[in-house]
Amino acid sequence: MKKVSITLAGVALIIPFAAQGQSAEEIQSQIEGHNAQIEQLNKDIAAYEKQLTEVGAKKQTLQNTLTQLDIQRKKITASISVTKNKIGALQLEIQALSRNIKSKEGSIRVEQAGLAQTIRHLNEAERQTLVLAILSSGNLNNIWSDVDASYALQEAVREDIENLSSQKESLTNTKNATEQKKAELVKQQNNLVAEQGSLDATRKAQNELLAQTKAQESNYQALLREKQAAKASFEAALIDLQTRLQYTIDPSQIPPAGKGILRWPLDNVKVTQSFGDTDFARAGGYAGRGHNGIDFRASIGNPIRAALTGTVTGTGNTDTVRGCYSYGKWVLIKHGNGLATLYAHLSQINATQGQSVATGQVIGYSGSTGYATGPHLHFGVYVSSATQIIRLGDATNKTTSCSNAVMPVAPLSAYLNPIDYL
Repeated sequence: MKKVSITLAGVALIIPFAAQGQSAEEIQSQIEGHNAQIEQLNKDIAAYEKQLTEVGAKKQTLQNTLTQLDIQRKKITASISVTKNKIGALQLEIQALSRNIKSKEGSIRVEQAGLAQTIRHLNEAERQTLVLAILSSGNLNNIWSDVDASYALQEAVREDIENLSSQKESLTNTKNATEQKKAELVKQQNNLVAEQGSLDATRKAQNELLAQTKAQESNYQALLREKQAAKASFEAALIDLQTRLQYTIDPSQIPPAGKGILRWPLDNVKVTQSFGDTDFARAGGYAGRGHNGIDFRASIGNPIRAALTGTVTGTGNTDTVRGCYSYGKWVLIKHGNGLATLYAHLSQINATQGQSVATGQVIGYSGSTGYATGPHLHFGVYVSSATQIIRLGDATNKTTSCSNAVMPVAPLSAYLNPIDYL
């Protein structure tokens, strides 16, 4: 089996290609082999997901966090293998379809040649009128035989035309099937790029965690306590700013609530905290003002996708300001319908300010940066005209460890419930 290299989004993919001399049975056998591997790998992935759930329910320790990262890496590696097997099976299916196309094109050439020959014979027969045939022939039986032959030629032409039409229709259907397989191949190649990015993000997060804690449990627990302490002062400053900002929403400037206006930012959706007056908010979180977005369960390295086509108005990382634990790595996208969306606590950012992004495009990977005691995605929906990216200390009188951090801020009235638009 030879291989070809395909470059996609800057990543070189090595894709197995079946030898052209293989029989249809051999190709089908290889496809079945890919499918068998996919089935086994999916079982492995399900087992890893179960392990992640079990470890996630345990006390938050450095060892448990590292164990989660190791399991997540194994799961992503298995998922990459699934995608590669899907790509291999699709390549084989495309090859089989291409072979069928060549066969059908050959049949069409034969039908066209036969039709041309039949038409030539029919034209020759029709050059001689029935009267001339009678006058030139001394045998009436021969004349009627010629007439029968002419009718037979006409019937042959009709059958050739029907066969040719059938062959062309079959060829069109096969070509359409090939185009569909090629489109699925491109999709799987894009999935492979995203999964490889997930693996890189997971490895990077693990290395950063080890560097922060120096692999010591005591350092890890101290980091958690530092986050908790810094969170309260940050939230007080943010609430003070949000309260002082005045903005009257013009309902005509944003779309009315409706399902499907935005797409889910994750492929697998599990909401862990809703918008507004949640249990966590009532327990004292967010200075009693409610949760300004929704949280999704997401292991480190899950692809985060743009909820709608738009322009990246800013990205940042509040962790670069020592002691500031808020959004961590974040991306803000402005959309053409008056909404803006925020993606926070990322492990890796894959977008830049000013970049145009399409709905569903990967703009980063989930993580636990900022104030996040566990990996998740914080997703916010804002009125874009009321949202600004500022240095927190420039807009509030309260001095906190986040005063030098740059982040998106909006008045309380400009925070919208994402569920109303998803």
